[in-house]
Amino acid sequence: MDKNSIIRIARPTDNLDIIRDQYLNGLGFKILFQFEDHEGFDGVIIGHENQLYHLEFTHHRGVTVGKSPTKDHLLAFYIADKDEYDSQCKKMLDAGFIKVVSYNPYWDLNGSTYEDIDGYRIVLANISFGKNNS
Repeated sequence: MDKNSIIRIARPTDNLDIIRDQYLNGLGFKILFQFEDHEGFDGVIIGHENQLYHLEFTHHRGVTVGKSPTKDHLLAFYIADKDEYDSQCKKMLDAGFIKVVSYNPYWDLNGSTYEDIDGYRIVLANISFGKNNS
């Protein structure tokens, strides 16, 4: 793949409207595209217009998918600037994410872990990503 390839992480949800709002307000994402009743699926694609990653949340009408399968299913965002990190943590709480103890203690040493309504987790790491990070 070339350097302009985009990664889209997609997952189902039973709470499409709540998830959309949590991620828009908590992470400052924008709606890039949304659809209704596409062969029984509703969905929203969100992200930052100039980033090479998107999140897609879908709901299959009449199907229940439940919560996250484990506490180690997560997305990690590295935020090196302390003021930006602190501001982002506040936005997560204001958006309805719940701060939790991380399943992997590494994340508690280097940031904060938040859980969305479906039990999936977001880590905000107050470190720069580089050779020594994983």
